[in-house]
Amino acid sequence: MKRLRLYLRIARLLAVIGLGLVLAGWVSLLERLRRHDLMPLRQRLTRWFLARLAAALPFRVSVHGQLPDRPMLWVGNHVSWTDIPLLGALAPLSFLSKAEVRAWPLAGWLAHKAGTLFIRRGSGDSNLVNRQLARHLHQKRHLAIFPEGTTTDGSRVRTFHGRLLASAIEAGVALQPVAIGYRHGAGRDTEVAPFIGDDDLPSHLLRLLKADLIEVDIHLLAPIESHGLERGALAQRAQQAVHDALFGIPEDRLRDVA
Repeated sequence: MKRLRLYLRIARLLAVIGLGLVLAGWVSLLERLRRHDLMPLRQRLTRWFLARLAAALPFRVSVHGQLPDRPMLWVGNHVSWTDIPLLGALAPLSFLSKAEVRAWPLAGWLAHKAGTLFIRRGSGDSNLVNRQLARHLHQKRHLAIFPEGTTTDGSRVRTFHGRLLASAIEAGVALQPVAIGYRHGAGRDTEVAPFIGDDDLPSHLLRLLKADLIEVDIHLLAPIESHGLERGALAQRAQQAVHDALFGIPEDRLRDVA
């Protein structure tokens, strides 16, 4: 029975990926035929595709909070590549990703055609990327970044780096903090959904598709206005909000509030 379930999941996933390739090929053709900006179309098609990709994965998703009513810079914790389809299904988003993803077979090409921006870690190009992010935000488009700079197993929230939050300050837009938590059985999933360490995409996909249903909680937290704040303060506030949504408010801060 489990083997049949695996085959059905693989077939559904391959069908969705095939659809994505068709859409990406169509966008490539439009790029050659037209010269005007295709990013709004890319974002709409990407949202449609990512919603179907997320539905093809063994997740049951619960969304808490309200979607923003204006374009913002989404910032959240990062557990897995699956964070991207789960968030991308909620709104027309563009993402910032590590440069290595661009080289992934099929997935890298699809990400590129979806309008993903790529950054090479440690290359010192954060100023260039900040300008690209600010340009998107000035054009009233949602963007999403993961300020931890890497994935975790979901058992903690790493430090949010503020260097890429300068784009929100420059564009005068708010941050939309997002907390993503994966649950498997009675507790937090730290083994199946997380994409960490030496994981590669094919083996992670197989592990995921073999698994029982995984619960996913997506918390859309109160926006943080960027006006009047330094990027470090923005990062700290967003990190604290995400941590509190996933793990609760620490006792020392509860005592301070009381």
